[in-house]
Amino acid sequence: MTVTLFLVLALSVVIGLSLGVLGGGGSILTVPILVYVAGFEAKEAIAASLFVVGVTSAVSVISHARGGRVMWRTGLIFGAAGMAGAFVGGLLGGRIPGQVLLIAFALMMVATSVAMLRGRKKAGGADGAEPVKHELPLGRVLLDGAVVGLVTGLVGAGGGFLVVPALALLGGLPMSVAVGTSLVVIAMKSFAGLAGYLTTVHLDWGLTLAVTAAAIVGTLVGSKLAGRIPETALRKAFGWFVLAMGTFVLTQQAPEDLRWIIVAGVAALAVTAAGICWFFVNSCPLRKNDRNSAHRSGQHSPA
Repeated sequence: MTVTLFLVLALSVVIGLSLGVLGGGGSILTVPILVYVAGFEAKEAIAASLFVVGVTSAVSVISHARGGRVMWRTGLIFGAAGMAGAFVGGLLGGRIPGQVLLIAFALMMVATSVAMLRGRKKAGGADGAEPVKHELPLGRVLLDGAVVGLVTGLVGAGGGFLVVPALALLGGLPMSVAVGTSLVVIAMKSFAGLAGYLTTVHLDWGLTLAVTAAAIVGTLVGSKLAGRIPETALRKAFGWFVLAMGTFVLTQQAPEDLRWIIVAGVAALAVTAAGICWFFVNSCPLRKNDRNSAHRSGQHSPA
């Protein structure tokens, strides 16, 4: 086994870990790995990522279903609408220049990282209890599914981190159920997007299957770890990593004289956002330790 192949397979395990723990992030990692480590062309990497993530998500669904964390009706309807959108996206993606697709993919990574770092509002009552599971309105499910599917089929990314918030925030599902249900949706629309791409793209099936097998190992481990690792800390760490990866992909596709400008711009944006959060947002997570310290001091101060 060559060093490159070993590295690709080792990184593929991380793809599965992300899907198993967070219910998303697979394509965000798969495409850069296949392009910059395995040497795939952009369109081939996107198509292969759809297969890898589709199979891995389908396997991961099993453990979530056994735990009662899958809303099947919502997932299947959302997934069916997503398949239509993803197939159209795959057809379009196969006819768009690879550089354009990678730039769109990088922008999706940056948007995803921002959403992850912002976090999700808790769904439920003021006591923080998880809401009761209920089905989403049919019209909303079809619309959201088609839009998310189109984006996923086109650039091979944005699946889980668009589906999970839609289910958790708009539908009011508990996070654990939103994650499990999102995997059903991701699997369905990934295969539809792949079908669209295969009309114009040919895959290296040997390497694609090897990456898929390694990702399945990761998702089985991730499913076991789900709930044992603090989700907030894991999500924020992954968010910073995705932001760095998105910046890297964007700079690789940009003209050489613009690369440092892009890096400086992203860095300035991150610093500005952190500053606004620190000075103007009372609930800013960056000030958590300070608030805890002040709270403890207040508890121990004399009346």
